Amino acid sequence: MLKLYNSLSRQKEEFKPINPPKVGFYTCGQTVYDHTHLGHIKKYIGDDLIRRTLQYLSYEVFHVQNVTDVGHLESDADEGEDKLEKGSRKLGIDVLQLARKFEDEFYADLKEVNILYPHVVQRAADEKSIKEQIRLIAILLDKRYAYMTDSAIYFDVAKLPDYNPFSNQPLSEKIAGSREDVIVDPNKHNSADFALWIFKKGIHTNHALFWNTPWGDGFPGWHIECSAISMQNLGEYIDIHTGGIDHLLVHHPNEIAQNYGITGHQVVNYWVHHEFMMIDGRKMSKSLGNYFTLYDVKNKGFDPLAMRYFVLNAHYRKQINFTWEALTAANNALNNLKKIVLKYKETKIEPHINPIYKDKFENVLNDDINTPQTLSLLWEVIEGESKDEEKLGFILNADKVWGLKLDELEPDVIPDEVKKLADQRFDLRVAKKYIEADQIRSQIEEIGYSVIDTPTETKVEPNV
Repeated sequence: MLKLYNSLSRQKEEFKPINPPKVGFYTCGQTVYDHTHLGHIKKYIGDDLIRRTLQYLSYEVFHVQNVTDVGHLESDADEGEDKLEKGSRKLGIDVLQLARKFEDEFYADLKEVNILYPHVVQRAADEKSIKEQIRLIAILLDKRYAYMTDSAIYFDVAKLPDYNPFSNQPLSEKIAGSREDVIVDPNKHNSADFALWIFKKGIHTNHALFWNTPWGDGFPGWHIECSAISMQNLGEYIDIHTGGIDHLLVHHPNEIAQNYGITGHQVVNYWVHHEFMMIDGRKMSKSLGNYFTLYDVKNKGFDPLAMRYFVLNAHYRKQINFTWEALTAANNALNNLKKIVLKYKETKIEPHINPIYKDKFENVLNDDINTPQTLSLLWEVIEGESKDEEKLGFILNADKVWGLKLDELEPDVIPDEVKKLADQRFDLRVAKKYIEADQIRSQIEEIGYSVIDTPTETKVEPNV
């Protein structure tokens, strides 16, 4: 049985869906105000591995993801500008143009690393989303979980003594330890209260996106969109909700608080959080400016799927340090794996799944989706004494989860031109005309093929 680490219980739990074999799966989406970096890609590959694992285990996954295109302020303490507004001013384009530009980039990048597209992608600023957010805020006001000031409508966290179930710290200590000196609105009951709706006043007077409500014109806070979009599409009982480890501090506690205030019960059963990608010992992030993008990866000649293989080498709950050397090693390992698959396919081997290897794979996979162990098992199988058809069977079966597109590989037919050049090189080597032979090698490599010299022939194979 699949076991997942649940951040709520702080332990691995046997996965029991609410309505098997169906699984409601919600993943926090991107705030689309800037480029997608490799740290983001790690998180979404992690989500994809969870979804692919569930599908491999014959669950029927319904995957919903939001797009944050309004309401995410610069600080989690409800301070500063909306990030979309700031990005809009920086690039000199309007907010929705900015959002669509980076949303398109985000999903294009995810496609290049073979991440399955969600069944529902819903923007926070869509009319459907806004109406639902307004409806939920009205419920929270009616139930007195929320209150209104001149600046905003806030959720009153003191109404929930167990606010932030991910932390053992009592609410009184959280409130006492929070930064009272940075409160923008002096009418907040306490600094841990968070905005549900921000009025078009003060620094937000000229906010580009705003909607009419019974309480005044304005726009939603960041947290309410996930409650609205997740429950609107998946109902009041959801199996799995994922996010980055940084969401443990503010966003997900706030979402849980909203959910409870609205429904009176726990909405999400399993909370799954992905660790950061690090660079030089620090979190890769936009705010620190220490990030690389998939464009940088491709610009250096790497296959985007090498990034996916790189991420497979670390458990989703572990940090992984990005270096170009580490990505090179992942790229080389992926190329070796592709060559092995192509070699088997060239000889027309039919894949066969050895039940012993299949069981081993599923055992490590079911242990909180331990992808590094599945890769260790891969090379154990390849270097072992099993038959080639069993090795191919293991690889193609495992790739249903890995998502490296190994099943799509097809042997290339070597063009006659390249074959003739290879024959010429061999004849030149036999005649000990090494300078001319090396010139032929260069020609072959420029066409996109590697040269392998043996005592009896010169072989060529396509560069993977």
